[in-house]
Amino acid sequence: MSRTRAVAKHSKRVLLEVIGWTLVVAGIAALVLPGPGLLAIFAGLVILSQQYEWAERRVEPVKKRALEGASDSVQTWPRIVIANLCALAIVGFGVLWLLQPDSPGWWPVDDKWWLFGGWAPGITLVLSGLFAIAMIAYSYRRFRGAPYEEDS
Repeated sequence: MSRTRAVAKHSKRVLLEVIGWTLVVAGIAALVLPGPGLLAIFAGLVILSQQYEWAERRVEPVKKRALEGASDSVQTWPRIVIANLCALAIVGFGVLWLLQPDSPGWWPVDDKWWLFGGWAPGITLVLSGLFAIAMIAYSYRRFRGAPYEEDS
């Protein structure tokens, strides 16, 4: 019985580490690609902080930056409009990927490179765009008119 418990404990630790590191790496990628990068890094660090002291020390600074970014993004109407248009464009690209239309005449390379990857990139783009819209709505409700201020 104790061997089974030990295997379960180690399996849980490995699973949490894989999830934590996946979120951190995806968050770093999302800092330059479409997506909520700081939020993913924060979530990954929260998971990793259960095992590592270095991750625990970094949770609060990343949380602060993520909340500041969310707050700043909804303080002016141009930012809100541009963020929503970008998120909708990402959803639109995802739908285009899912529909897989024939390559247009202006496409300069072989047709096999037009919207390559099948349905997975399309679903990922649609979900990313919808998640971005949800985060914009959350930020608007939470921070619009009352910018984030760090607790003293």
